[in-house]
Amino acid sequence: MSGEKTFAPTEKRRREAARKGDVLRSRELATAMAVLIGTAWLRFAGPWLYQRLTGSLRAGLSWNRDAIDAFDPGGAMLAVLWAVAPPLLTLAAGVMISVTAAQLASADGRWVGANALPKASRLNPLSGLKRMFGPQGWIEVGKGVLKVSLLGAICYFWARGSLGGLLALGRAASLGSALARAWDALTALLFALAAGLVLIALIDWPIQWLRRYLRLRMSQQELRDENKEAEGSPERKAAQRQRQRQYASGAVAKAMREAQFVLTNPSHFSVAMGYDPLKAGAPVVLAKGRGEKALAMRELAHELDVPLIEAPPLARSVYFTTRENQMIREELYAAVAAVLAHVLSLRRGEHRPLPPIEVPVTLRFDAEGRVEAAP
Repeated sequence: MSGEKTFAPTEKRRREAARKGDVLRSRELATAMAVLIGTAWLRFAGPWLYQRLTGSLRAGLSWNRDAIDAFDPGGAMLAVLWAVAPPLLTLAAGVMISVTAAQLASADGRWVGANALPKASRLNPLSGLKRMFGPQGWIEVGKGVLKVSLLGAICYFWARGSLGGLLALGRAASLGSALARAWDALTALLFALAAGLVLIALIDWPIQWLRRYLRLRMSQQELRDENKEAEGSPERKAAQRQRQRQYASGAVAKAMREAQFVLTNPSHFSVAMGYDPLKAGAPVVLAKGRGEKALAMRELAHELDVPLIEAPPLARSVYFTTRENQMIREELYAAVAAVLAHVLSLRRGEHRPLPPIEVPVTLRFDAEGRVEAAP
């Protein structure tokens, strides 16, 4: 049934969906990356921020005659701001870069500006209710329950192992030691929560992939329409071929009227050749072509009664080694002479088969112009 969407989306459909903003996205992955980068920053760059804040606090609490004579509260505030701005800016930059990289990686490296534009469908109450009570809403509810359960369990086990020791720090350790142990425990909790978010993101990513895959599936009719659009309708293709052949015919018509025979591949190449000992010492390539031009040359050959000689190795060899209006290479003299003798016998009314044509191994080419391996 052509209306059922049961076929995998094509690359063209994926590209069109991406241009409209429909790319593979995972909010959980972005959240996990942001928390992970922020936690790593607190762990390794936190002492930097602590030192700068300590210096600002000491300067603010220092009180002497100079502070009274040159009282500048605005300058003090700027000094505190300068102390905390570089660490916080590095944190913000790291989080933004990590989130952007995560989104680009999950979206096949595509940056879709359309996702940042307002969409009227988001303001439609009916669309909102459909998202809330439809499959998407239930999936989000399930993800929310999973996140709360997992992160709550992480906090519970962390509290069982660390909370008692933290509450006893004030009685058994100095202030500096207590703060250091509390900092280590806090960053350990944050790292555990970040690991939980990464686990949730690893679960969410295949879910998002599957949802997008199901959303972009195609019906048999859509596949047919896309193939028809890609290949063009038969009428359009026929008109295009006719224009190409007319163009090729105009370009080679003069050469074809002078040609004595045409070597063919039989379908990819055509080489029109002639031999006049008064003009050149060897046969000359008058015109050559491949594809549509080769078809045009064969059609002209039929109209002008020019013999078509099907000799694929020789046709490819001459095509790739000789330019138009140039004599053939010396190594091909014997092969072309055999073809020319056969053409002359045809003109005398004789119907002999084409003799074996031997082409030197070093001049044997495939359809792409590569030298064929020796047998």
